[in-house]
Amino acid sequence: MANTMTMTDNRTGKSWEFPILSGTKGPDVVDIGSFYSQTGMFTFDQGYTSTASCKSAITFIDGEKGELMHRGYDIAWLAENKKFLDVVYLLLYKKLPSKEELESFRLELKQRSYINEKMLKLFDALPDKAHPMAALQSTVAMMSAYYKRDMNIDDISDFMELAKRLVAKIPTIIAFYYRHVRGFPQIYPDLDRGFVENFLYMLRAFPHDRVDLKPIEVKAFEAVLLLHADHEQNASTSTVRAVGSTHAHPYASISAGIGALWGHAHGGANEGVIRQLEEIGTPERVDEFIARAKDKNDPFRLMGFGHRVYKNFDPRAKVLGKLRDQLIDEIGIDTNLIKVAKRIEEIALNDEYFVSRKLYPNVDFNSGLILKALGIPNEMFAAIFVMGRVPGWLSQWMEQKENAPVKITRPRQLYVGAVDQAK
Repeated sequence: MANTMTMTDNRTGKSWEFPILSGTKGPDVVDIGSFYSQTGMFTFDQGYTSTASCKSAITFIDGEKGELMHRGYDIAWLAENKKFLDVVYLLLYKKLPSKEELESFRLELKQRSYINEKMLKLFDALPDKAHPMAALQSTVAMMSAYYKRDMNIDDISDFMELAKRLVAKIPTIIAFYYRHVRGFPQIYPDLDRGFVENFLYMLRAFPHDRVDLKPIEVKAFEAVLLLHADHEQNASTSTVRAVGSTHAHPYASISAGIGALWGHAHGGANEGVIRQLEEIGTPERVDEFIARAKDKNDPFRLMGFGHRVYKNFDPRAKVLGKLRDQLIDEIGIDTNLIKVAKRIEEIALNDEYFVSRKLYPNVDFNSGLILKALGIPNEMFAAIFVMGRVPGWLSQWMEQKENAPVKITRPRQLYVGAVDQAK
């Protein structure tokens, strides 16, 4: 007999039963797809904090335990044993690649890393120093005009071609725009370099000049990308799925995801962390700002601590914390920004106020510091996040497509506006 949950209207005493569904891990869910037709009511869940919008086999999060897995692989294990492209392959192909598969995948991405030069004219049409996310979002949307055969995807091989095109070209677009706004000569992808190393090379190189990238820099940047590759049904991923549910092509869906990620509470959070550390300025002022964070009458909030899902230590933050310290030690950075961050972290991990509220450092606290240490400006942080997250968005879009027929995303509402105004 199937498991069910009985719901009773305490106004009328009438009851209804709804199926309980179980996944392979995590909380069971109550299937309320027929709730309105049975009861004449909607459910109300502002922000969807208790609502599962889809079935997925890609990423699992247990916020209470601080767990994150991609297709059954723990994130800490992946970060320790695999590289970013391994995880990209895992998300797209549902398995880790063999050595030969990874090499073939890497070679194809290299070959696809060049962009149509006409697309660069879009940069000229933007105002001087427009935000990189504006440039990236519009350029990705514009790709639909250059690759028209991608507009209707019914075959998995066609989708994989598009997915590899996006994964390969987005780093080039970001690096080109970085150089464009600074008036630097463009540096084209170097096919002899690794995927992650090549991006840092395109940012730093100049013609006829040798670029010396330290292994720890490549390793730290690789970790930032890997740890952002997917994160279940967050705001931007849900946006990609919602746009995809209208049967929009992936370029439109990914462009919409970029728009959602741009928000200060989402992909812009690590940029906000750096701005706040800069505002604090010196370690001596940390106690002042900690006191403000604990004052319920002060609107100030300490950025980079706590998470919507994690009520334990963010597992991504643990990995990045170690790499942050290793990067700083090996390239000799010792700035006030680092000192301020370490002082805040030291207090927050031992202060009852933060510990009792489970306000642990999250991924944004350390990723911003790593990107800053790599010489990447604050306004580029969200675009780097996109570079890491695109594989996850693509795998989510594909999964939704595979679970056809796709039902268009259409939430309902609790109407609280005026009525009968014409009477």
